[in-house]
Amino acid sequence: MAIEGNPSQLVGIVTLLGAAVVAVPLFKRIGLGSVLGYLAAGLAIGPSGLGLMSDAQTIIHVAELGVVMFLFIIGLEMKPSHLWSLRGQIFGLGSMQVVLSSVLLTAVGMAFGYSWQVSFIAGAGFVLTSTAIVMQVLSERGDMQTPRGQRIVSILLFEDLLIVPLLAIVAFIAPPDATITHGAPVLQKIIFAALSLTILIGAGIWLLNPLFRVLAKAKAREVMTAAALLVVLGAALLMEVGGLSMAMGAFLAGVLLSESTFRHQLEADIEPFRGLLLGLFFLGVGMALNLDVVGENWRIVVAGVLALMMTKAFCIYCVARLAKSNHSEAIDRAILMAQGGEFAFVLFTEALKLNVISAEINANITAIVVLSMALTPMVVVLHKRLGGKITASLDGVEEPRDVQASVLIIGFGRVGQIASQGPLAKGAKLSIIDSDPDVIRAVEPYGFKVFYGDGGRPEILHAAGALQASVILVCINDKHAVTRIVETARQECPHTKLVVRAFDREHALELVKHNADFVVRETFEASLQMAKHAVVLLGSEPQEAEDLISEVRSRDAERFALETTGGLFAGRALVLGNIEYIPPPRAEEDEPKDG
Repeated sequence: MAIEGNPSQLVGIVTLLGAAVVAVPLFKRIGLGSVLGYLAAGLAIGPSGLGLMSDAQTIIHVAELGVVMFLFIIGLEMKPSHLWSLRGQIFGLGSMQVVLSSVLLTAVGMAFGYSWQVSFIAGAGFVLTSTAIVMQVLSERGDMQTPRGQRIVSILLFEDLLIVPLLAIVAFIAPPDATITHGAPVLQKIIFAALSLTILIGAGIWLLNPLFRVLAKAKAREVMTAAALLVVLGAALLMEVGGLSMAMGAFLAGVLLSESTFRHQLEADIEPFRGLLLGLFFLGVGMALNLDVVGENWRIVVAGVLALMMTKAFCIYCVARLAKSNHSEAIDRAILMAQGGEFAFVLFTEALKLNVISAEINANITAIVVLSMALTPMVVVLHKRLGGKITASLDGVEEPRDVQASVLIIGFGRVGQIASQGPLAKGAKLSIIDSDPDVIRAVEPYGFKVFYGDGGRPEILHAAGALQASVILVCINDKHAVTRIVETARQECPHTKLVVRAFDREHALELVKHNADFVVRETFEASLQMAKHAVVLLGSEPQEAEDLISEVRSRDAERFALETTGGLFAGRALVLGNIEYIPPPRAEEDEPKDG
Protein backbone atom coordinates (compact mmCIF):
# COMPACT_ATOMS: atom_id res chain seq x y z
CA MET A 1 0.00 0.00 0.00
CA ALA A 2 1.10 3.60 -0.61
CA ILE A 3 0.80 4.56 3.03
CA GLU A 4 3.07 1.70 4.06
CA GLY A 5 5.75 3.07 1.75
CA ASN A 6 5.20 6.68 2.82
CA PRO A 7 4.04 6.77 6.44
CA SER A 8 4.70 10.53 6.69
CA GLN A 9 1.36 11.18 4.98
CA LEU A 10 -0.48 9.27 7.66
CA VAL A 11 1.59 11.01 10.37
CA GLY A 12 0.53 14.38 8.96
CA ILE A 13 -3.15 13.44 8.94
CA VAL A 14 -2.96 12.11 12.51
CA THR A 15 -1.14 15.29 13.62
CA LEU A 16 -3.83 17.55 12.13
CA LEU A 17 -6.70 15.54 13.61
CA GLY A 18 -4.99 15.21 16.99
CA ALA A 19 -4.34 18.96 17.23
CA ALA A 20 -7.98 19.73 16.41
CA VAL A 21 -9.37 17.12 18.82
CA VAL A 22 -7.26 18.51 21.69
CA ALA A 23 -7.49 22.26 21.05
CA VAL A 24 -11.07 22.83 19.90
CA PRO A 25 -12.93 21.29 22.89
CA LEU A 26 -10.49 23.02 25.25
CA PHE A 27 -11.05 26.46 23.71
CA LYS A 28 -14.82 25.97 23.57
CA ARG A 29 -14.84 24.92 27.20
CA ILE A 30 -13.09 28.13 28.29
CA GLY A 31 -15.47 30.17 26.11
CA LEU A 32 -13.08 31.19 23.29
CA GLY A 33 -14.88 29.36 20.47
CA SER A 34 -13.89 26.70 17.96
CA VAL A 35 -12.34 29.07 15.38
CA LEU A 36 -9.72 30.31 17.82
CA GLY A 37 -9.11 26.70 18.88
CA TYR A 38 -8.32 25.67 15.30
CA LEU A 39 -6.08 28.70 14.76
CA ALA A 40 -4.16 28.02 17.97
CA ALA A 41 -3.78 24.34 17.07
CA GLY A 42 -2.44 25.26 13.63
CA LEU A 43 0.04 27.71 15.11
CA ALA A 44 1.20 25.08 17.63
CA ILE A 45 1.94 22.36 15.06
CA GLY A 46 3.10 24.70 12.27
CA PRO A 47 6.57 25.99 11.33
CA SER A 48 6.41 28.72 13.96
CA GLY A 49 5.43 26.24 16.68
CA LEU A 50 6.55 22.65 17.11
CA GLY A 51 7.35 22.29 13.41
CA LEU A 52 5.30 19.11 13.02
CA MET A 53 3.75 20.42 9.77
CA SER A 54 5.32 22.73 7.21
CA ASP A 55 3.14 23.05 4.08
CA ALA A 56 0.46 25.43 5.32
CA GLN A 57 -0.42 26.87 1.89
CA THR A 58 -1.21 23.43 0.45
CA ILE A 59 -3.48 22.70 3.41
CA ILE A 60 -5.24 26.06 3.00
CA HIS A 61 -5.72 25.48 -0.71
CA VAL A 62 -7.30 22.06 -0.13
CA ALA A 63 -9.28 23.20 2.89
CA GLU A 64 -10.79 26.15 0.99
CA LEU A 65 -13.24 23.50 -0.14
CA GLY A 66 -14.68 23.78 3.37
CA VAL A 67 -15.54 27.42 2.68
CA VAL A 68 -16.96 26.34 -0.68
CA MET A 69 -19.22 23.75 0.95
CA PHE A 70 -20.29 26.23 3.63
CA LEU A 71 -21.45 28.65 0.93
CA PHE A 72 -23.29 25.81 -0.85
CA ILE A 73 -25.26 25.06 2.34
CA ILE A 74 -26.01 28.77 2.80
CA GLY A 75 -27.24 28.84 -0.80
CA LEU A 76 -29.60 25.93 -0.11
CA GLU A 77 -31.27 28.08 2.56
CA MET A 78 -31.82 31.00 0.17
CA LYS A 79 -34.51 30.63 -2.44
CA PRO A 80 -34.10 32.85 -5.51
CA SER A 81 -37.05 34.99 -4.39
CA HIS A 82 -35.41 35.55 -1.01
CA LEU A 83 -32.08 36.34 -2.65
CA TRP A 84 -33.84 38.83 -4.93
CA SER A 85 -35.38 40.50 -1.88
CA LEU A 86 -31.82 41.04 -0.55
CA ARG A 87 -30.61 42.75 -3.73
CA GLY A 88 -30.72 46.17 -2.08
CA GLN A 89 -28.54 44.97 0.78
CA ILE A 90 -26.15 43.03 -1.49
CA PHE A 91 -25.49 45.83 -3.96
CA GLY A 92 -26.43 48.87 -1.87
CA LEU A 93 -25.03 48.08 1.55
CA GLY A 94 -22.19 45.99 0.11
CA SER A 95 -21.04 48.63 -2.37
CA MET A 96 -21.16 51.40 0.23
CA GLN A 97 -18.95 49.41 2.60
CA VAL A 98 -16.52 48.28 -0.10
CA VAL A 99 -16.04 51.72 -1.69
CA LEU A 100 -15.55 53.58 1.59
CA SER A 101 -13.25 50.91 3.01
CA SER A 102 -11.15 50.72 -0.18
CA VAL A 103 -10.56 54.47 -0.26
CA LEU A 104 -9.60 54.79 3.39
CA LEU A 105 -7.51 51.61 3.49
CA THR A 106 -5.59 52.78 0.42
CA ALA A 107 -5.00 56.08 2.19
CA VAL A 108 -3.61 54.18 5.19
CA GLY A 109 -1.10 52.39 2.95
CA MET A 110 0.00 55.68 1.40
CA ALA A 111 0.37 57.18 4.88
CA PHE A 112 2.86 54.35 5.59
CA GLY A 113 4.93 55.59 2.63
CA TYR A 114 3.99 53.06 -0.05
CA SER A 115 2.99 53.88 -3.63
CA TRP A 116 -0.69 54.12 -4.47
CA GLN A 117 -0.51 50.85 -6.41
CA VAL A 118 0.90 48.87 -3.47
CA SER A 119 -1.46 50.66 -1.06
CA PHE A 120 -4.46 49.81 -3.24
CA ILE A 121 -3.50 46.12 -3.45
CA ALA A 122 -3.06 45.90 0.34
CA GLY A 123 -6.27 47.83 1.00
CA ALA A 124 -8.35 45.93 -1.56
CA GLY A 125 -7.14 42.62 -0.15
CA PHE A 126 -8.10 43.73 3.34
CA VAL A 127 -11.56 44.78 2.15
CA LEU A 128 -12.31 41.13 1.31
CA THR A 129 -13.61 39.86 4.65
CA SER A 130 -12.97 36.27 5.73
CA THR A 131 -16.14 34.42 4.74
CA ALA A 132 -15.02 31.36 6.70
CA ILE A 133 -14.55 33.14 10.02
CA VAL A 134 -17.64 35.32 9.80
CA MET A 135 -19.92 32.48 8.69
CA GLN A 136 -18.60 30.21 11.43
CA VAL A 137 -19.19 32.82 14.13
CA LEU A 138 -22.69 33.58 12.80
CA SER A 139 -23.46 29.86 12.74
CA GLU A 140 -22.26 29.33 16.32
CA ARG A 141 -24.32 32.30 17.52
CA GLY A 142 -27.42 31.18 15.62
CA ASP A 143 -27.56 34.51 13.73
CA MET A 144 -27.45 33.15 10.20
CA GLN A 145 -31.18 33.62 9.51
CA THR A 146 -31.72 36.77 11.60
CA PRO A 147 -32.04 40.12 9.79
CA ARG A 148 -28.67 41.32 11.11
CA GLY A 149 -27.08 38.04 10.01
CA GLN A 150 -28.67 38.34 6.56
CA ARG A 151 -27.20 41.83 6.19
CA ILE A 152 -23.72 40.50 6.92
CA VAL A 153 -24.20 37.59 4.50
CA SER A 154 -25.33 40.05 1.81
CA ILE A 155 -22.14 42.09 2.21
CA LEU A 156 -20.01 38.94 2.05
CA LEU A 157 -21.73 37.90 -1.18
CA PHE A 158 -20.98 41.28 -2.74
CA GLU A 159 -17.34 41.04 -1.66
CA ASP A 160 -17.08 37.59 -3.26
CA LEU A 161 -18.28 39.13 -6.53
CA LEU A 162 -15.37 41.58 -6.40
CA ILE A 163 -12.59 39.07 -7.00
CA VAL A 164 -12.85 39.27 -10.82
CA PRO A 165 -12.85 43.09 -11.14
CA LEU A 166 -10.04 43.31 -8.57
CA LEU A 167 -7.91 40.84 -10.52
CA ALA A 168 -8.65 42.85 -13.65
CA ILE A 169 -7.50 46.03 -11.88
CA VAL A 170 -4.29 44.29 -10.80
CA ALA A 171 -3.61 43.41 -14.43
CA PHE A 172 -4.38 46.99 -15.46
CA ILE A 173 -1.96 48.63 -12.99
CA ALA A 174 0.81 46.03 -13.53
CA PRO A 175 3.94 46.94 -15.52
CA PRO A 176 3.35 46.37 -19.26
CA ASP A 177 5.97 43.62 -19.59
CA ALA A 178 4.45 41.64 -16.68
CA THR A 179 0.97 41.82 -18.20
CA ILE A 180 2.22 40.58 -21.56
CA THR A 181 4.09 37.70 -19.96
CA HIS A 182 1.57 36.54 -17.41
CA GLY A 183 -1.80 38.16 -17.82
CA ALA A 184 -4.70 37.40 -20.12
CA PRO A 185 -6.61 40.33 -21.69
CA VAL A 186 -9.23 41.85 -19.42
CA LEU A 187 -12.00 41.40 -22.04
CA GLN A 188 -11.13 37.72 -22.32
CA LYS A 189 -11.44 37.31 -18.52
CA ILE A 190 -14.84 39.00 -18.54
CA ILE A 191 -16.08 36.75 -21.35
CA PHE A 192 -14.85 33.61 -19.58
CA ALA A 193 -16.51 34.73 -16.35
CA ALA A 194 -19.85 35.45 -18.06
CA LEU A 195 -19.71 32.15 -19.95
CA SER A 196 -18.99 30.15 -16.77
CA LEU A 197 -21.85 31.88 -14.98
CA THR A 198 -24.24 31.17 -17.85
CA ILE A 199 -23.27 27.48 -17.99
CA LEU A 200 -23.76 27.10 -14.23
CA ILE A 201 -27.18 28.74 -14.21
CA GLY A 202 -28.28 26.70 -17.21
CA ALA A 203 -27.14 23.45 -15.61
CA GLY A 204 -28.86 24.40 -12.37
CA ILE A 205 -32.19 25.07 -14.08
CA TRP A 206 -32.35 22.18 -16.57
CA LEU A 207 -29.91 19.49 -15.43
CA LEU A 208 -29.50 19.15 -11.65
CA ASN A 209 -33.04 18.22 -10.58
CA PRO A 210 -33.50 15.55 -13.31
CA LEU A 211 -30.08 14.15 -12.36
CA PHE A 212 -31.02 13.76 -8.69
CA ARG A 213 -34.39 12.22 -9.59
CA VAL A 214 -32.63 9.52 -11.60
CA LEU A 215 -30.15 8.87 -8.79
CA ALA A 216 -32.92 8.76 -6.16
CA LYS A 217 -34.70 6.00 -8.12
CA ALA A 218 -31.47 3.98 -8.04
CA LYS A 219 -31.72 4.00 -4.21
CA ALA A 220 -27.92 4.09 -3.77
CA ARG A 221 -27.16 6.41 -0.85
CA GLU A 222 -23.41 6.56 -1.55
CA VAL A 223 -24.09 7.65 -5.14
CA MET A 224 -26.32 10.50 -3.90
CA THR A 225 -23.47 11.64 -1.64
CA ALA A 226 -21.04 11.43 -4.54
CA ALA A 227 -23.45 13.44 -6.71
CA ALA A 228 -23.78 16.13 -4.02
CA LEU A 229 -19.99 16.45 -3.87
CA LEU A 230 -19.86 16.48 -7.68
CA VAL A 231 -22.31 19.39 -7.83
CA VAL A 232 -20.44 21.45 -5.22
CA LEU A 233 -16.94 20.80 -6.54
CA GLY A 234 -18.04 20.99 -10.18
CA ALA A 235 -19.65 24.40 -9.62
CA ALA A 236 -16.53 25.58 -7.78
CA LEU A 237 -14.27 24.34 -10.58
CA LEU A 238 -16.41 25.99 -13.26
CA MET A 239 -16.23 29.33 -11.48
CA GLU A 240 -12.48 29.01 -10.90
CA VAL A 241 -11.92 28.28 -14.62
CA GLY A 242 -13.95 31.39 -15.39
CA GLY A 243 -11.82 33.43 -12.99
CA LEU A 244 -14.58 33.82 -10.41
CA SER A 245 -14.68 32.82 -6.75
CA MET A 246 -15.10 29.08 -6.10
CA ALA A 247 -17.28 29.92 -3.09
CA MET A 248 -19.54 32.05 -5.29
CA GLY A 249 -20.02 29.13 -7.68
CA ALA A 250 -20.99 26.78 -4.85
CA PHE A 251 -23.36 29.40 -3.44
CA LEU A 252 -25.12 29.81 -6.78
CA ALA A 253 -25.43 26.03 -7.12
CA GLY A 254 -27.05 25.94 -3.68
CA VAL A 255 -29.48 28.72 -4.61
CA LEU A 256 -30.46 26.90 -7.80
CA LEU A 257 -31.22 23.77 -5.73
CA SER A 258 -32.91 25.62 -2.85
CA GLU A 259 -36.42 24.76 -4.10
CA SER A 260 -35.53 21.18 -4.99
CA THR A 261 -37.17 18.29 -3.14
CA PHE A 262 -33.64 16.95 -2.57
CA ARG A 263 -32.47 20.05 -0.66
CA HIS A 264 -32.46 18.49 2.81
CA GLN A 265 -30.76 15.32 1.58
CA LEU A 266 -28.03 17.38 -0.10
CA GLU A 267 -27.48 19.40 3.07
CA ALA A 268 -27.17 16.24 5.17
CA ASP A 269 -24.68 14.71 2.71
CA ILE A 270 -22.45 17.78 2.52
CA GLU A 271 -22.48 18.80 6.20
CA PRO A 272 -19.82 16.31 7.51
CA PHE A 273 -17.36 17.26 4.74
CA ARG A 274 -18.05 20.97 5.26
CA GLY A 275 -17.33 20.86 8.97
CA LEU A 276 -14.13 18.84 8.63
CA LEU A 277 -12.68 20.87 5.76
CA LEU A 278 -13.60 24.20 7.34
CA GLY A 279 -11.78 23.16 10.50
CA LEU A 280 -8.81 22.15 8.35
CA PHE A 281 -8.89 25.60 6.74
CA PHE A 282 -8.57 27.32 10.10
CA LEU A 283 -5.75 24.95 11.03
CA GLY A 284 -3.97 25.96 7.82
CA VAL A 285 -4.42 29.67 8.55
CA GLY A 286 -2.89 29.17 11.99
CA MET A 287 0.04 27.29 10.45
CA ALA A 288 0.53 30.05 7.85
CA LEU A 289 1.22 32.68 10.52
CA ASN A 290 4.98 33.07 10.07
CA LEU A 291 6.30 34.37 13.38
CA ASP A 292 9.75 34.87 11.82
CA VAL A 293 8.32 37.43 9.40
CA VAL A 294 6.36 39.04 12.21
CA GLY A 295 9.49 39.14 14.36
CA GLU A 296 11.74 40.66 11.68
CA ASN A 297 9.18 43.30 10.66
CA TRP A 298 7.13 43.47 13.85
CA ARG A 299 6.78 47.24 13.82
CA ILE A 300 5.26 47.44 10.35
CA VAL A 301 3.18 44.26 10.86
CA VAL A 302 1.74 45.30 14.22
CA ALA A 303 1.12 48.86 13.05
CA GLY A 304 -0.45 47.55 9.84
CA VAL A 305 -2.79 45.18 11.70
CA LEU A 306 -3.95 47.89 14.08
CA ALA A 307 -4.29 50.61 11.43
CA LEU A 308 -6.09 48.46 8.85
CA MET A 309 -8.42 46.74 11.32
CA MET A 310 -9.37 49.99 13.07
CA THR A 311 -9.89 51.81 9.76
CA LYS A 312 -12.02 49.03 8.31
CA ALA A 313 -14.03 48.75 11.53
CA PHE A 314 -14.63 52.51 11.43
CA CYS A 315 -15.86 52.30 7.82
CA ILE A 316 -18.16 49.38 8.59
CA TYR A 317 -19.59 51.17 11.61
CA CYS A 318 -20.26 54.35 9.61
CA VAL A 319 -21.96 52.45 6.79
CA ALA A 320 -24.08 50.47 9.25
CA ARG A 321 -25.23 53.65 10.98
CA LEU A 322 -25.98 55.31 7.63
CA ALA A 323 -28.10 52.24 6.82
CA LYS A 324 -30.04 52.88 10.07
CA SER A 325 -28.63 50.03 12.14
CA ASN A 326 -28.46 50.83 15.85
CA HIS A 327 -25.19 51.38 17.71
CA SER A 328 -24.82 47.88 19.17
CA GLU A 329 -25.50 46.14 15.85
CA ALA A 330 -23.08 48.46 14.03
CA ILE A 331 -20.35 47.78 16.62
CA ASP A 332 -20.93 44.04 16.38
CA ARG A 333 -20.71 44.08 12.58
CA ALA A 334 -17.57 46.24 12.69
CA ILE A 335 -15.82 43.86 15.08
CA LEU A 336 -16.90 40.74 13.22
CA MET A 337 -15.87 41.97 9.74
CA ALA A 338 -12.76 44.02 10.55
CA GLN A 339 -10.27 41.38 9.35
CA GLY A 340 -8.88 40.55 5.96
CA GLY A 341 -9.97 37.33 4.28
CA GLU A 342 -8.81 34.24 2.46
CA PHE A 343 -9.40 35.81 -0.98
CA ALA A 344 -6.73 38.40 -0.14
CA PHE A 345 -4.16 35.64 -0.62
CA VAL A 346 -5.38 35.11 -4.19
CA LEU A 347 -5.15 38.84 -4.89
CA PHE A 348 -1.67 39.16 -3.35
CA THR A 349 -0.37 36.14 -5.26
CA GLU A 350 -1.58 37.60 -8.56
CA ALA A 351 -0.07 40.99 -7.71
CA LEU A 352 3.26 39.35 -6.87
CA LYS A 353 3.18 37.38 -10.11
CA LEU A 354 2.59 40.58 -12.13
CA ASN A 355 5.33 42.48 -10.22
CA VAL A 356 2.91 44.98 -8.67
CA ILE A 357 4.27 44.15 -5.21
CA SER A 358 7.61 42.73 -4.08
CA ALA A 359 8.14 39.43 -2.28
CA GLU A 360 8.92 41.27 0.98
CA ILE A 361 5.71 43.33 0.80
CA ASN A 362 3.74 40.18 -0.03
CA ALA A 363 5.15 38.44 3.07
CA ASN A 364 4.31 41.42 5.29
CA ILE A 365 0.74 42.00 4.10
CA THR A 366 0.05 38.26 4.14
CA ALA A 367 1.21 38.17 7.77
CA ILE A 368 -1.02 41.17 8.51
CA VAL A 369 -4.09 39.46 7.02
CA VAL A 370 -3.41 36.16 8.80
CA LEU A 371 -2.84 37.96 12.10
CA SER A 372 -6.09 39.92 11.66
CA MET A 373 -7.95 36.65 11.03
CA ALA A 374 -6.42 35.14 14.18
CA LEU A 375 -7.27 38.19 16.28
CA THR A 376 -10.92 38.44 15.20
CA PRO A 377 -12.29 35.49 17.25
CA MET A 378 -10.48 36.86 20.33
CA VAL A 379 -11.97 40.34 19.83
CA VAL A 380 -15.44 38.82 19.27
CA VAL A 381 -15.21 36.86 22.53
CA LEU A 382 -13.92 39.94 24.40
CA HIS A 383 -16.74 42.08 23.03
CA LYS A 384 -19.29 39.43 23.98
CA ARG A 385 -18.06 39.42 27.57
CA LEU A 386 -17.61 43.17 27.99
CA GLY A 387 -20.02 44.68 25.50
CA GLY A 388 -23.26 43.12 26.70
CA LYS A 389 -26.13 41.79 24.63
CA ILE A 390 -26.62 42.95 21.04
CA THR A 391 -29.82 44.92 20.68
CA ALA A 392 -31.64 44.50 17.42
CA SER A 393 -32.28 47.43 15.12
CA LEU A 394 -35.65 49.17 15.57
CA ASP A 395 -35.72 50.29 11.95
CA GLY A 396 -39.27 49.90 10.63
CA VAL A 397 -40.66 48.93 14.04
CA GLU A 398 -43.47 50.91 15.68
CA GLU A 399 -44.53 51.31 19.27
CA PRO A 400 -48.29 50.98 19.99
CA ARG A 401 -50.38 54.14 20.18
CA ASP A 402 -53.99 53.98 21.37
CA VAL A 403 -54.67 50.57 19.82
CA GLN A 404 -58.10 49.05 20.44
CA ALA A 405 -58.76 45.31 20.18
CA SER A 406 -60.65 42.58 21.99
CA VAL A 407 -57.56 40.38 22.44
CA LEU A 408 -54.06 41.56 23.36
CA ILE A 409 -51.23 39.11 22.67
CA ILE A 410 -47.89 39.74 24.41
CA GLY A 411 -45.10 37.79 22.70
CA PHE A 412 -45.48 36.57 19.12
CA GLY A 413 -43.01 33.72 18.83
CA ARG A 414 -43.97 30.08 18.23
CA VAL A 415 -46.56 29.94 21.01
CA GLY A 416 -48.06 33.37 20.35
CA GLN A 417 -48.49 32.70 16.64
CA ILE A 418 -50.33 29.43 17.28
CA ALA A 419 -52.40 30.89 20.13
CA SER A 420 -53.55 33.72 17.83
CA GLN A 421 -55.27 31.31 15.45
CA GLY A 422 -58.26 30.68 17.75
CA PRO A 423 -59.21 34.34 18.28
CA LEU A 424 -58.64 35.01 14.58
CA ALA A 425 -60.98 32.16 13.64
CA LYS A 426 -63.54 33.65 16.00
CA GLY A 427 -63.22 36.97 14.18
CA ALA A 428 -61.68 38.82 17.10
CA LYS A 429 -59.57 41.92 16.52
CA LEU A 430 -56.00 41.43 17.77
CA SER A 431 -53.46 43.78 19.25
CA ILE A 432 -49.97 42.24 19.31
CA ILE A 433 -46.78 43.44 20.98
CA ASP A 434 -43.31 41.90 21.13
CA SER A 435 -39.95 43.11 22.42
CA ASP A 436 -37.88 41.50 19.64
CA PRO A 437 -37.67 43.65 16.47
CA ASP A 438 -36.45 40.67 14.45
CA VAL A 439 -39.64 38.76 15.26
CA ILE A 440 -41.74 41.78 14.36
CA ARG A 441 -40.13 42.11 10.94
CA ALA A 442 -40.21 38.35 10.33
CA VAL A 443 -44.02 38.07 10.65
CA GLU A 444 -44.82 41.26 8.75
CA PRO A 445 -44.85 39.57 5.30
CA TYR A 446 -47.59 37.24 6.59
CA GLY A 447 -49.97 40.10 7.30
CA PHE A 448 -49.45 40.50 11.05
CA LYS A 449 -49.04 44.00 12.46
CA VAL A 450 -46.92 43.62 15.58
CA PHE A 451 -45.95 46.62 17.70
CA TYR A 452 -42.73 46.95 19.66
CA GLY A 453 -43.10 47.10 23.42
CA ASP A 454 -42.40 45.59 26.82
CA GLY A 455 -45.63 44.18 28.25
CA GLY A 456 -44.32 44.71 31.77
CA ARG A 457 -44.56 48.51 31.42
CA PRO A 458 -47.96 50.05 32.31
CA GLU A 459 -47.78 52.73 29.61
CA ILE A 460 -47.16 50.09 26.91
CA LEU A 461 -50.13 48.04 28.12
CA HIS A 462 -52.38 51.10 28.00
CA ALA A 463 -51.14 52.09 24.51
CA ALA A 464 -51.64 48.52 23.25
CA GLY A 465 -55.29 48.55 24.35
CA ALA A 466 -55.11 46.36 27.46
CA LEU A 467 -57.93 48.28 29.20
CA GLN A 468 -60.32 47.72 26.30
CA ALA A 469 -59.30 44.08 25.71
CA SER A 470 -61.44 41.24 27.02
CA VAL A 471 -58.50 38.83 27.10
CA ILE A 472 -54.72 39.20 27.41
CA LEU A 473 -52.60 36.27 26.19
CA VAL A 474 -49.09 36.27 27.68
CA CYS A 475 -47.02 33.98 25.42
CA ILE A 476 -43.36 34.88 25.94
CA ASN A 477 -40.79 32.29 27.01
CA ASP A 478 -38.99 34.23 29.77
CA LYS A 479 -40.64 33.11 33.01
CA HIS A 480 -39.39 36.06 35.06
CA ALA A 481 -40.71 38.50 32.47
CA VAL A 482 -44.02 36.59 32.35
CA THR A 483 -44.44 36.96 36.11
CA ARG A 484 -43.65 40.68 35.92
CA ILE A 485 -46.16 41.17 33.10
CA VAL A 486 -48.89 39.32 35.01
CA GLU A 487 -48.28 41.46 38.10
CA THR A 488 -48.45 44.67 36.07
CA ALA A 489 -51.44 43.60 33.98
CA ARG A 490 -53.43 42.49 37.05
CA GLN A 491 -52.78 45.84 38.73
CA GLU A 492 -53.54 47.95 35.66
CA CYS A 493 -56.37 45.83 34.21
CA PRO A 494 -58.11 44.11 37.16
CA HIS A 495 -61.14 43.01 35.14
CA THR A 496 -59.33 41.68 32.06
CA LYS A 497 -58.90 37.91 31.82
CA LEU A 498 -55.27 36.77 31.78
CA VAL A 499 -54.35 33.60 29.88
CA VAL A 500 -50.70 32.92 30.64
CA ARG A 501 -47.97 30.58 29.37
CA ALA A 502 -46.13 28.96 32.29
CA PHE A 503 -42.64 27.50 32.09
CA ASP A 504 -43.23 24.62 34.51
CA ARG A 505 -45.32 23.57 37.53
CA GLU A 506 -43.47 25.81 39.98
CA HIS A 507 -43.90 28.78 37.66
CA ALA A 508 -47.61 27.99 37.24
CA LEU A 509 -48.07 28.07 41.02
CA GLU A 510 -46.34 31.43 41.15
CA LEU A 511 -48.58 32.84 38.42
CA VAL A 512 -51.69 31.62 40.20
CA LYS A 513 -50.54 33.50 43.30
CA HIS A 514 -50.41 36.63 41.16
CA ASN A 515 -54.06 36.10 40.13
CA ALA A 516 -53.62 34.84 36.58
CA ASP A 517 -56.98 33.52 35.36
CA PHE A 518 -55.84 30.67 33.12
CA VAL A 519 -52.39 29.12 33.39
CA VAL A 520 -51.15 26.69 30.75
CA ARG A 521 -47.85 24.90 31.20
CA GLU A 522 -46.02 25.02 27.88
CA THR A 523 -44.90 21.35 27.78
CA PHE A 524 -47.74 19.68 29.71
CA GLU A 525 -50.20 18.96 26.92
CA ALA A 526 -47.54 17.92 24.41
CA SER A 527 -46.11 15.48 26.96
CA LEU A 528 -49.56 13.97 27.62
CA GLN A 529 -50.10 13.49 23.89
CA MET A 530 -46.81 11.60 23.70
CA ALA A 531 -47.87 9.51 26.68
CA LYS A 532 -51.21 8.69 25.02
CA HIS A 533 -49.50 7.48 21.85
CA ALA A 534 -47.11 5.38 23.95
CA VAL A 535 -50.08 3.74 25.72
CA VAL A 536 -51.72 2.93 22.36
CA LEU A 537 -48.47 1.44 21.08
CA LEU A 538 -48.36 -0.73 24.21
CA GLY A 539 -51.60 -2.38 23.10
CA SER A 540 -54.41 -0.25 24.53
CA GLU A 541 -57.46 0.83 22.56
CA PRO A 542 -57.58 4.58 21.70
CA GLN A 543 -60.52 5.19 24.05
CA GLU A 544 -58.76 3.37 26.88
CA ALA A 545 -55.66 5.49 26.29
CA GLU A 546 -57.77 8.67 26.31
CA ASP A 547 -59.38 7.62 29.61
CA LEU A 548 -55.98 6.93 31.18
CA ILE A 549 -54.65 10.32 30.11
CA SER A 550 -57.80 12.04 31.39
CA GLU A 551 -57.20 10.40 34.74
CA VAL A 552 -53.61 11.69 34.74
CA ARG A 553 -54.91 15.19 33.99
CA SER A 554 -57.49 14.97 36.77
CA ARG A 555 -54.95 13.83 39.35
CA ASP A 556 -52.57 16.58 38.29
CA ALA A 557 -55.32 19.17 38.71
CA GLU A 558 -56.15 17.85 42.18
CA ARG A 559 -52.49 17.92 43.25
CA PHE A 560 -52.12 21.41 41.88
CA ALA A 561 -55.19 22.55 43.82
CA LEU A 562 -53.78 21.09 47.03
CA GLU A 563 -50.49 22.95 46.46
CA THR A 564 -52.26 26.30 46.31
CA THR A 565 -53.17 28.17 49.47
CA GLY A 566 -56.77 27.36 50.40
CA GLY A 567 -59.29 30.05 49.59
CA LEU A 568 -56.84 32.54 48.09
CA PHE A 569 -57.82 31.81 44.49
CA ALA A 570 -61.57 31.41 44.92
CA GLY A 571 -63.55 32.52 41.91
CA ARG A 572 -60.64 32.12 39.44
CA ALA A 573 -60.64 29.28 36.89
CA LEU A 574 -57.25 27.64 36.40
CA VAL A 575 -56.52 25.52 33.34
CA LEU A 576 -54.18 22.72 34.37
CA GLY A 577 -53.60 20.73 31.23
CA ASN A 578 -57.13 20.37 29.86
CA ILE A 579 -58.79 20.24 33.30
CA GLU A 580 -60.42 23.40 34.54
CA TYR A 581 -60.16 23.67 38.32
CA ILE A 582 -62.64 26.14 39.89
CA PRO A 583 -62.25 26.55 43.66
CA PRO A 584 -65.42 27.17 45.67
CA PRO A 585 -66.54 30.82 45.83
CA ARG A 586 -65.67 32.91 48.86
CA ALA A 587 -67.14 35.97 50.52
CA GLU A 588 -66.91 39.25 48.63
CA GLU A 589 -65.08 40.93 51.51
CA ASP A 590 -62.25 38.41 51.13
CA GLU A 591 -61.44 39.56 47.59
CA PRO A 592 -57.78 40.72 47.39
CA LYS A 593 -57.32 44.45 47.08
CA ASP A 594 -55.42 46.00 44.16
CA GLY A 595 -51.70 46.05 44.82
